[in-house]
Amino acid sequence: MAVQPVPTTVIAAAKDGDEVAFETLIRPLLEPGYRLAGGMLQDHQGAEDAVQEAALKAWRRLRQLRDESQIRPWFLAIVANECRSARRTRWSSVIKTAVFDKPVEVSTDSVVTGMELRRSLGGLDQKKRLVLVLRFYLDLPLEEIAVITQASVHAVEGQLQRGVHELRQRMGVHRG
Repeated sequence: MAVQPVPTTVIAAAKDGDEVAFETLIRPLLEPGYRLAGGMLQDHQGAEDAVQEAALKAWRRLRQLRDESQIRPWFLAIVANECRSARRTRWSSVIKTAVFDKPVEVSTDSVVTGMELRRSLGGLDQKKRLVLVLRFYLDLPLEEIAVITQASVHAVEGQLQRGVHELRQRMGVHRG
């Protein structure tokens, strides 16, 4: 997923409070943000809310961005934090208990559906789910995932392997 570099004049204008410049800066990041939030929250409306809140926080914190080449991981980290906050709410706990704690039964000859995958993914802890979503939903390189999650590349690799392993177990998928 190649990101076009943003002219420094646009970034400078956005940091100075130019709303049009900020919109130009953030617009290409919204779609990956929605995909990340959708994968993390498993809820369309919740994903929209998380990305909107993240965009607002990005607007407020734009002056804190030190390395303009890191705008995408910076914004996606804000989205991920919003998703973590949303999952901590009381209603998320109720939904998780009602939907995600049920064991997923998959026969070995059945086709794994998107719903089963989402349910199994939703049952993972937040760190594993975040790494899997960033890698497989957004196709981000490990180095960028490390920046977003504030972890080393080695730690990301480990979480990715453990997450895939646990996801396979939850879905009853075994390698032959």
